[in-house]
Amino acid sequence: MKADFLHHLAALPQAPAGDYPHGTPFIRALAHGSMSVELFAPATSGLGRDIQQPHLQDELYIVQRGHSAFWLRDERTEVQTGDVLFVPAGAPHRFDQFSPDFVTWVVFYGPPEGEKP
Repeated sequence: MKADFLHHLAALPQAPAGDYPHGTPFIRALAHGSMSVELFAPATSGLGRDIQQPHLQDELYIVQRGHSAFWLRDERTEVQTGDVLFVPAGAPHRFDQFSPDFVTWVVFYGPPEGEKP
């Protein structure tokens, strides 16, 4: 399996849906079993902010391009190209003050409610 970054980026935004009247800023690139990979470019939504809600699975974000502030619960950190972030299932999180070229891979995996140590 292979996900082509430039191909998927060119397909963003996807069609308007739900909370994204100007276009959906993510696209599924791969899936296998409990794992799925999306490309997420929040600036393509036209909203100027990240409105995602907590997810049922654990997540990894791999920043492909650009920079942003990132909030995990009430903790803020700066992220940039090459950074990897872990978000446990159900945790509130969002990107803020992202550069116009900010793009990240998102890997969802494991059971609902997240993996248990």
